[in-house]
Amino acid sequence: GWRHLTQPPVGNGSCLISSSSPCAQPSVPPVPNYKLSMSIPEWLQAIQTYMKMLQYPLHSVHCCKEGLKAFCLCPRLMETAREMTRESLPIKCLEAVILGIYLTNGQPSVERFPISFKTHFSGNYFHHVVLGIYCNGRYGSLGMSRRSDLMDKPLTYRTLSDLIFEFEDSYKKYLHSVKKVKIGLYVPHEPHSFQPIEWKQLVLNVSKMMRTEVRKELEKFARDMRMKILKPSSAHSPMKERSRGKSLSPRRRQASPPRRPFRRDKS
Repeated sequence: GWRHLTQPPVGNGSCLISSSSPCAQPSVPPVPNYKLSMSIPEWLQAIQTYMKMLQYPLHSVHCCKEGLKAFCLCPRLMETAREMTRESLPIKCLEAVILGIYLTNGQPSVERFPISFKTHFSGNYFHHVVLGIYCNGRYGSLGMSRRSDLMDKPLTYRTLSDLIFEFEDSYKKYLHSVKKVKIGLYVPHEPHSFQPIEWKQLVLNVSKMMRTEVRKELEKFARDMRMKILKPSSAHSPMKERSRGKSLSPRRRQASPPRRPFRRDKS
């Protein structure tokens, strides 16, 4: 289960045992259902509205990297998401990503991928994750945060870099400097797929890069994702960070000398 990840808020919703009036049954938000009459932006808005009804925990620490490692395979993720809809407890950023994947399954035109941020503020580092969305040539996001402009973004951004820069600008309002951005691969739509979630296929040390360099790296990565030619980083060499526009393309092997054509012995 996921009870160890979030706890219901204490105080505002509690009622006194000594009270003569019975406790009111807490309302459970209805899980949104996709209708054929809905457009994709309308459907995404319905999902985000549902997440907001679940609310963000009143007492919570920021999203940590260790939590990401606990969620790796889609079947476990989907079971966790089903528990969320049954229990209707408040959710943090990581649970919102899982729930967003669950609710957008079965929509093949909607590509989903995780976007993680590492920021610095007042001597401390913070981690946050949202679910990136790509559909019909536009980018957006789903998610949860205490800050309304650090969660969902409308499906209106023409490029992935435009979406990332929007988040970066939002962070600046709260005096957070973005140190790293991590982009994962598209999450498969098959709920029973045992393919691990790839959380950080691309890691950009944006604090040491110019925006032009960040844009170049993001657009190359986005193009490769759309062409679906990228493979999980676990399938090849360990992940390295990109900074100052350095390419991480594997070195090409030196061409071996051409072999002489084999001639069959006619004798």
